[in-house]
Amino acid sequence: MPSTHNACLVSAVMLAALLLCGLGAPVEIEPTNSPAGDTSGEEDGMPTAPLSGSQVWDLIINQLEGLIKEVKDGFQVTESSLVKYKISSLPAKCPSSNKEACLRWVAEGLETYVVLLKHVEKEYPNSSSLSEVGNNSQGLISQIKGEMGKPGKVKVLTSLQEEQLLQHVNNPDAFHRRMTTLSILQQLRQFLCDNRRKIRQVMMPKYYKQGTTKTQL
Repeated sequence: MPSTHNACLVSAVMLAALLLCGLGAPVEIEPTNSPAGDTSGEEDGMPTAPLSGSQVWDLIINQLEGLIKEVKDGFQVTESSLVKYKISSLPAKCPSSNKEACLRWVAEGLETYVVLLKHVEKEYPNSSSLSEVGNNSQGLISQIKGEMGKPGKVKVLTSLQEEQLLQHVNNPDAFHRRMTTLSILQQLRQFLCDNRRKIRQVMMPKYYKQGTTKTQL
């Protein structure tokens, strides 16, 4: 009989294949469009990019933090025990410095997380915050598409692919499902934090030097 660890590894491989099939190949990493020149002194008066400055980012992140606390309070869990439930194939920080490619990456990633929120909703059907996170995420996707030159290129999972994705993260063991739920919420929060910063960088390149961490974004 296969071990739980091996079953998790097989599931992770199948999930990665499903996401690649549904959303296509990863966006190509293209050279940055940042103009050459000195940017010293510009960061202090740095303006806010309309998309990255949208309040919906903070709204979703704050809602997720409340949900994460709610899930953690429901049962004992340590960060070390949570590591093995992390879904490594889920979208993370955009690897491209090209504005259009990065916006597409974030929009497609959010589409995937919105589907995974259905798994979370099954575990917490009475949580009003979950539906708000889903609705606000859809609103953010619309804002992102509004900044794209070709929003029609954003791919979404088909109904069959959604069903397969949810089957892969499901598990008959209640503790396993709760841990997966917590991992999805934490990974979505990190996805939003990382990519809000990345979008600000690609939309306002002249205000950033590669590797700069001085400014709180």
